[in-house]
Formats: sequence, structure tokens, C-alpha cells
Amino acid sequence: MFVHVFRAKLHRVVVTEANLNYMGSITIDEDLLDASGILPNEKVQIVNINNGERFETYVIKGERGSGQICLNGPAARKVQLGDKIIVIAYGMMTLEEAKNHTPVAIYVNESNQQVKQ
Repeated sequence: MFVHVFRAKLHRVVVTEANLNYMGSITIDEDLLDASGILPNEKVQIVNINNGERFETYVIKGERGSGQICLNGPAARKVQLGDKIIVIAYGMMTLEEAKNHTPVAIYVNESNQQVKQ
């Protein structure tokens, strides 16, 4: 049996852009992707702390070191610049794998640069 398990998250990143005229997705600074293990094209859940919205989209790699967090396409309507969001990735694991799994949580400052927690 497989279970769907929380694998990684970017906690309280700040939305830096919202681009309604893009086809869809979330663009994330490549440094944050590397730190979290979240992959380009991976499906993620977005949780908006400011307004309670929860939705899914896929990841696009952003400019390294930029702090970029950009919601694109229809998802741009679910955020405002400056909103704090959580980006969550899940994975499928066996029950045994899940029992020993430790998720990755990346915390950031107001500029979306990783800080130690």
C-alpha cells in the first residue's frame, strides 16, 4: 500500500509577483527549489496564509538568488503582492518508508532568502 505524504515545503515565502497573462504555474527561485528538493514541473499545493486560499499548480524554475515567488495565470487571482504562502510538495511512499520519512521545511526571511530554523 502507498500513502500520500508531505515531502517538502517552503514556509511563509512572500509573493513577489502575480502574472495573470501567463499560462499557469508558480515560478520559484532556483535556490529555494534546490534547498527544498522541490522539482521544476512538480505539482505543488499552495496555501495562502493571508486569505485562506488553497490550490494546486506546477513549478517553474526562477532566477537563482532572486527571491522570486510568482503566481502565474489564473493562480495570480488567488494572491496579492506581499502575501505569505506555503508551497507544499507531497510524495507517494510505502507505509514503511513513510514511518521513517522526515520532510524538508525551508524557512525564509522577508526577502525569500533561506534562514536557519
